[in-house]
Amino acid sequence: MTSVRGVVVVAHGGRVVGTAPTTAVQPAVLRMIPVAAAIRRAFPGGGVVVSRPRFRVQGWNGDQASPVADLGEHLDELRAQFGPVPVVLVGHSMGGRAALRAAGHSAVVAVAGLAPWLPPGEPVDQLAGRSILLAHGTADIVTSAAETWAYADRARALTKVTEVEIRGGDHPMIRRAALWHALTAAFAGVSLGFPPLPGPAASALARSRRTML
Repeated sequence: MTSVRGVVVVAHGGRVVGTAPTTAVQPAVLRMIPVAAAIRRAFPGGGVVVSRPRFRVQGWNGDQASPVADLGEHLDELRAQFGPVPVVLVGHSMGGRAALRAAGHSAVVAVAGLAPWLPPGEPVDQLAGRSILLAHGTADIVTSAAETWAYADRARALTKVTEVEIRGGDHPMIRRAALWHALTAAFAGVSLGFPPLPGPAASALARSRRTML
């Protein structure tokens, strides 16, 4: 049996406010299926577990930050199941915000925020010592790329941050989907200690300045 070298947790988006239960057929949930599949395909030899949890409710819900507690519980469950293996969090939109908030968990080594929702004042102290990828499409009209880059500027004082702009990329990550997927898989692999995957996505991760792809 192949031993587990690491876990990648893929977190879906949601709403600003919403207490209705999350369902398996919501677009925000379905959107992450191809992302998770791309990560699995990048590691055909095994050793990487890809987990796609579902948040209990659909919204962030102000100070409750509902999905953050869910991610924390899931990370505890993964630690109990697999032991002290490194975990990479990948989150889209609201899931990106939740993943970055949950970065302080002792299992987490890296976080990727894809088209993340990062309003002004979002905390960054929990990112210390973690590798961070922030990617935003230039055609995103749902979440703010400017707020993402402002967050990156604050986080950079604490840790390594890679910024990637996806030319023409939209919020659902449908346009140029293959690039979104390749970038995420490349980041997960490097963060877990695998050799860099070939291609422009991996090259972008090695650059210290914001990159347009």
